[in-house]
Order: sequence, then structure tokens, then C-alpha cells
Amino acid sequence: MEKNSKIFVAGHNGLVGSAIVRKLKEEGYTNLILRSKNELDLRDQRAVKNFFSIEMPEYVFLAAAKVGGINWNWTNPGEFIYDNLQIQTNVIDSAYKNKCKKLLFLGSACIYPKVTPQPIKEEYLLTAPLEPTNEGYALAKITGLRMCEYYRRQYGFNAISCMPANLYGPNDNFIPEHGHVIPGIITKMHNATINGEDSIECWGDGTPTREFLYVDDLADACFWLMQNYDEKEFVNVGSDEELTIKDLVNRLKKEFGFKGKVVWNTDKPNGTPRRKMDNTKLKELGWSAKVSFDDGLKRTMDWYKKEKGLL
Repeated sequence: MEKNSKIFVAGHNGLVGSAIVRKLKEEGYTNLILRSKNELDLRDQRAVKNFFSIEMPEYVFLAAAKVGGINWNWTNPGEFIYDNLQIQTNVIDSAYKNKCKKLLFLGSACIYPKVTPQPIKEEYLLTAPLEPTNEGYALAKITGLRMCEYYRRQYGFNAISCMPANLYGPNDNFIPEHGHVIPGIITKMHNATINGEDSIECWGDGTPTREFLYVDDLADACFWLMQNYDEKEFVNVGSDEELTIKDLVNRLKKEFGFKGKVVWNTDKPNGTPRRKMDNTKLKELGWSAKVSFDDGLKRTMDWYKKEKGLL
């Protein structure tokens, strides 16, 4: 990419998209095409076709997606598979047809089987059943990465994909019913504090483990991949920092200063028992995460407290 290249960041208001925009601006890229959902609904095929035919972006970061935590995924699987399939199909196809030079598709670690050898290598995709609680979302993301591979094979379109570990950071979705585990728990603690409650509820028993990646690290990886990677195979992007959900909650309690009790609702699903990415491939190519979990958690908490007027 040149400094004046025309770059479309799809989903620029979200967790990942906003981090990619920050990274591009830090690197001196100013010719960014940004559209909110109200300005351009990526599920609308006609609107997307018109947008690409007019704007003709040279590079696309496809970070737009319908995302959420275990509860929202489990109760709204139809929305997750439909919305994500529409977004991905429309953007990838229009990018190719309007001579986009390169597209980066953002997937998710949930594409991998519920039970699979750990750490998870890229080749473990589709080797066993998916986790039922987020299967709709996972199937959509698998379709997206395959679409990138097939458009490369049939049309020569330079579309690449990466699969990040569990993400967190500024500008996340902090609605407990919709968000991922870190923003969801932070908001529960905040709400309990202001409402004078002495406990919060967490799903499962706290034993599953997750690898967490700070979103600015992902943005750095996306920028690096767009500059340096042109292969058909997708790559994992992780941090190698893994901890149980119970340990995570305890660290969040300490960072937030929450003194209440955590009630584990074991009638609710745990989700995938372990999800640790094998990040060997990307490391050997030359990229690795830089932000420690402690540092990233502090940055996230500081951002949240500032947003809520707690600092």
C-alpha cells in the first residue's frame, strides 16, 4: 500500500475496525474510505455494489461483522449466520469485480472444532464438530475464508484471511447480553457497583481457557499482513497468553476494584473447553504480539472508566 492508496475499512466503528483505522493513521495513511452502518448497510447487495463502483477502493480491510458473546450467539444463530454471510459475500464479490488490489478478511478462532488438539493449528479446521453455542457465526466465518480462497483460485483475486484469538480493548461492545467475556464482565461489575449489589453472575464453572489478544496488536498484524503476505492459506493471530475464565474474572475484579462475589451459574454452558491458537506460522513469517495481557487489560479498563466518567 502507498501512503495515498484508497483504503476501505469496513466496520470502522467497531472494536477491530477502529483499531485498524488508528493504525493506518499512525502510519500516515489518510485516504481512508469510512462508512457507518447508517450510511452503508453491507447486508444490502445493491448498496454495496453501488458503493464499490463509485469509490473503487484499492485495498479493503473487511472487519465488519455481527459479533457477540456466548449468550447472544446461542439465542440468535439465524441472525449471526445470515448477517455475516450477507456482509462477507457482498464485500468480497464487489471488491473483486471492481478491481480491488487486495482484501483482508477477518475471521475468528471459533471456526475451529469444539474439541481439537491444542494449540490449534490452521490445518485443524473442519476436522471435527463445531461448538454448538456459536456454530452459526463460525459457519459464516468459515464460508468467508473459503470464499477468499476460491476467488483467489478461480479469479486470481488477492484475498487473504487471518483468524484472531479472543479480542478485547477500547471501543468494544460493553453490553453484557451482547458482548464478549471481558467487556461483559466489566459492565456487570460496574452495574453492580452503581446499583449497590454485592454479586455478579457468570456463565459456566470458570474452567474453560482462552487466549486473549489486545485489539491494537491485531490491527498491527492486519497492517503487517496487508503489506507482506499474499498466500492462499489463512493464518492464526494470537498472543500466547492463555488463562481460565475464572482467573480472568479474578484479574478483572482486581483491576476494577470490585469487592463483590462472583456466582458461577453451572446451568449455563461453558462453551469450548480450551481454545489456544498455534501462532507458529505468523511468528516464523516475522510478526508477533507486543502488548502483554496486564498492559492491555489496564488500557482497556482505563478507557472504560474514562468513558463512564470514573477517572
